[in-house]
Amino acid sequence: MVALPRLVVAAPASGHGKTTVATGLMAALARAGHTVSGHKVGPDYIDPGYHALATGRPGRNLDPHLVGEERLVPLLLHGAAGADLAVIEGVMGLYDGQIGADGFASTAHVAAVTRSPVVLVVDISSASRTIAATIHGLRTWAPDPGRPPVDVVGVVLNKAGSARHADEVVRSIGDQVPVLGILQRDDGIEAPSRHLGLVPAAERADAAAALDRLAAQIAERVDLEQVVRLARAAPGLDGVPWSPSAALGFDTVAARPAQPAGDGGARPAQPASVSSPSVEQGALAPVSKPGSSARIAVAGGRAFTFRYAETVELLRAAGAEVVELDPLTDTRLPEGTTGLYLGGGFPEMHAAELGANDRLRRDLRTAVARGLPTVAECAGLLYLCESVQGPDGTPVPMVGAIGATAEMAPRLTLAYRTATAATDNLLARVGEQVTGHEFHRTHLTTPTAGDAAWLMPDPAGVATPSLHASYLHTHWAGHPQLAARFVAAAAAYAGPDLRHHGDKDTGPGLVDLAVNVFDGPRPAWLDRALADSLADADAYPDPSGAERAVAQRHGREPGDVLATAGAAEAFTLLARLRPWRHPVVVHPQFTEPEVALRTAGHTPDQVVLRHEDGFRLDPDAVPDDADLVVIGNPTNPTGVRHPATAIRDLARPERLVVIDEAFLDDDVETLADERHDGLVVLRSLTKIWAIPGIRAGYVLAEPEVVRALRDLQTPWSVSAPAIAALVATSSEQARDEARRRAAELERRRRHLEDGLRELGIETVPSTAPYVLARTGTGSREALRGKGFAVRRADTFPGLGDEWVRISARRTAVTDDLLGALGSTHPVLRKPVEVRHSGATVTSLSHTER
Repeated sequence: MVALPRLVVAAPASGHGKTTVATGLMAALARAGHTVSGHKVGPDYIDPGYHALATGRPGRNLDPHLVGEERLVPLLLHGAAGADLAVIEGVMGLYDGQIGADGFASTAHVAAVTRSPVVLVVDISSASRTIAATIHGLRTWAPDPGRPPVDVVGVVLNKAGSARHADEVVRSIGDQVPVLGILQRDDGIEAPSRHLGLVPAAERADAAAALDRLAAQIAERVDLEQVVRLARAAPGLDGVPWSPSAALGFDTVAARPAQPAGDGGARPAQPASVSSPSVEQGALAPVSKPGSSARIAVAGGRAFTFRYAETVELLRAAGAEVVELDPLTDTRLPEGTTGLYLGGGFPEMHAAELGANDRLRRDLRTAVARGLPTVAECAGLLYLCESVQGPDGTPVPMVGAIGATAEMAPRLTLAYRTATAATDNLLARVGEQVTGHEFHRTHLTTPTAGDAAWLMPDPAGVATPSLHASYLHTHWAGHPQLAARFVAAAAAYAGPDLRHHGDKDTGPGLVDLAVNVFDGPRPAWLDRALADSLADADAYPDPSGAERAVAQRHGREPGDVLATAGAAEAFTLLARLRPWRHPVVVHPQFTEPEVALRTAGHTPDQVVLRHEDGFRLDPDAVPDDADLVVIGNPTNPTGVRHPATAIRDLARPERLVVIDEAFLDDDVETLADERHDGLVVLRSLTKIWAIPGIRAGYVLAEPEVVRALRDLQTPWSVSAPAIAALVATSSEQARDEARRRAAELERRRRHLEDGLRELGIETVPSTAPYVLARTGTGSREALRGKGFAVRRADTFPGLGDEWVRISARRTAVTDDLLGALGSTHPVLRKPVEVRHSGATVTSLSHTER
């Protein structure tokens, strides 16, 4: 048996002052030298925040619906470890619980299971002698014939109108129960409230001062010594403390009871071979072991105050490093983040500040699109939406990772739920049931696309292998498999492979539609120039002649040109050019610029163009303070060609805009033929001339930029064959051949697009020698099995594995591919109609949290 002094603070109904008295008792006892553990009956998040402020320890919840009746004592012992007294605040009226469940999850239920004495708080402002009858009824009423009444050991009278009024009530109570204290009407010690109840302590600058006043009043008007004596009279508890490690199946140490309370802070021993509760809910595997590479950012600050203490404890026990993210003030995800947890709170009350944090919103939108394992509950769901209605009724832009909008609803949604998983997803497995609760006064005005997170009356939310966003709050102590799966996904997450190249997708025996190199023969004049360049191998290469030829080809001055060993060298030089404060890469696009920036020690921001916008550039989406912007035109892999005017609109003082024109062989919308302040154009000879083995390219920029890049360039980095290729392909003969090849590639691409369209496969309108096609999850592997290699697209930020990039080849090759695609089409992912039925719904009987 474990000795834990404890009391439950209950009331006849909501509004009697439970939170005021319970929190005041915690604070007064803590200031009197006790180590106090605060607990709350029910799913409430706000009251435990005040408890934590009062005790200096995490506030805890005890809710049999959320965690199971059998875990109440273990969770109480876990939360009270090292404390010498526990105060448990009740919910609603003493016997009020889940509607239709005969008081299940009521304060009386929790008091009975934990064998805790009860102190009643009674508002006497509108009665006198009737108070005695009320107390008598609460003490003696036994709701079940076989269950004894709860043990009411004292009462605190609240909101007395006068000493005479209080004396009348005390006389009527007589000796049936001790009166522990009398509080007068004092609005100064009541927390302010709004549409979801009390304002969280974290949002109140005056919370600590108000708590000091409350503690002083409780200490003056309540007999704390008698309160402690009553708490110490609580019977011992038979059980072992809950352990996050044991819940996950990690603990195997010898079982022994917890250390007695008040032992100076020693943690209780862990049970032996505790069977994981997750086994009851389905397979726990895969589970991340302690020491895993998971680094999970957990939203906090004033806007995200709702989460259970055990949530973070389970994440850590599963091996995750947990770091805090404040969406109101932080502008980036913490470095190395592999998972994101967005809990509950009040984003609608902080909408303006959240919406103004443009950089973090973009960072999160990109991260979620890239498949960062993300869990979002209620407020987190709203934050990921396109917009949320602010306090003044105006929609405020949010992250935009979920295609839905939210606004205030006419009524509060407050209910216990038993929800079923509609599909296998990040957290759950199809058919798996969890218990939870809803607590919100918003609703989504446009539905989310995709599979529902849970089957409930309002299935708002979405679930994928990397995202779980829902209005449902769950307590992971009751369902530890959710935490285990989340950490396992975070540990496995590496993000898009920015170093992946199309040549990795092809191989011997495969038809290559992955690499964008022209598959026809090189012109004889180019081969001769390359062969002749070997005669100069006995001298160090001098690119100045090539730079003059390129300048003439584009009508520029030689000082505007820097010959490079392909675009790869150019990106590396640009990354090292300046100590960039805010570099931005426009995605989805060729990933080498981002790799170069990261290798140089920068953390580039990502502006991810959206599928629903046709992957087209909006200059306003680029942050004003960006000092380097990199964009492809046409973009690889989408094939979208951006208007030259839109790119010129990106120019700003003190900003370089880098345009990769690797596939702009027809020179439509080119910015290469004129000097533009702040614009840098890159060209490569690799693709159109089929010379990937000869790294040849060039930079076109203002002379001072070219000089600075040249100073960073390794001497003789541009080889003699590359120099010969630059000279040969700058001739008028070469320009005519390039236009012919570009026209041929356009014919091939249109044939490919037409064939894909006939198969019902979505494509992005392209102006490049490739097509981005939404062939569906699994199609790339299926095509590979039939002998065709296409470029995977999930390594491009902003795209998933349902996309592939297909190079435009000769008609016969394309027809063979289309035939293979037609035969593999059944594996393509198709929309699934989700039936929102089968949920078990029960409601709380009152709107108290």
